[in-house]
Parts: sequence; C-alpha cells; structure tokens
Amino acid sequence: MKTARDIMTQDVITVNKNQPISDLSKLFIENHFNGVPVLDDEGKVIGVVTQGDLIEQNKNLHIPTVIALFDAVLFLESEKKFEDDVKKLTGSKIEDIYHKNPIAVSLDTDLNEITTLMAEKDVHTLPVLDGNKLVGIIGKRDVIRAMA
Repeated sequence: MKTARDIMTQDVITVNKNQPISDLSKLFIENHFNGVPVLDDEGKVIGVVTQGDLIEQNKNLHIPTVIALFDAVLFLESEKKFEDDVKKLTGSKIEDIYHKNPIAVSLDTDLNEITTLMAEKDVHTLPVLDGNKLVGIIGKRDVIRAMA
C-alpha cells in the first residue's frame, strides 16, 4: 500500500501568515496547485490557504437578520460567522483568510486514509508532517497520480 511518503510533493512552497493576500493569485497561477501551507514566524504549519479562500474573499457579504428588542440588537443568525465573513472580505493578509488548524498527515499515512480524509473532510491540500516538521504536501493531483 502506498503511503504519504510515496506520493507527496517534497519541494513545498509555503506562505507566511503576514504576507499580503495579493501574493496568492500569482503563486497559484504560476505553480498550478490548489493550496499551500501557511507558516507562522517560527516556521510551524498553522494552516492552509486555498484558491477557494481567495475566491471567497470576493463574494457578496450576507447581512444577517437582526431584531431590535428593547435596547438590544439580537442576531437571528450567528454573529460570529458574520464577524468572520467581514474579516475575510476586508482582510489584506493571508492570516485573515486561511484555514486554521489544518488536517495534516504523517509520512506513514496510507493512500486509503488520505483519500478518505480528502473526501469526508472536503480538503484537497494536506500537509505532511514528520513530528512538527513540514516535509511534504499532498494535493489532488498527487492522489490521482498515485491511483493511476
């Protein structure tokens, strides 16, 4: 059975959480991939940013329904989600739009588990970690190549 070690891309392109969002478009176009790991200032993987995150930043903002009751304003939908959406739409740095706490795999994770994770969690970019160290990345293209 093939494992992450066998199918991962070893030369990983990463971004820092403090980089401007404008860097992403060029990065995705030039390198033909869907997502990249996001690193903190110490080089630790803290998330993944994808083409979908970049596209989502340009969507229309849904204003939640609210009711005024006495002197209070009550959100009928999640106030937190609205705040998160506003942050994404107005963000200028990668840290404003990336997915925190990424799903990652180890070097020995087998192909069946990788495909199951991708399908069930709807993720298409999986960092490969050896302990806490980033050693590779697996995207949809890597999985399809391994299955061929």
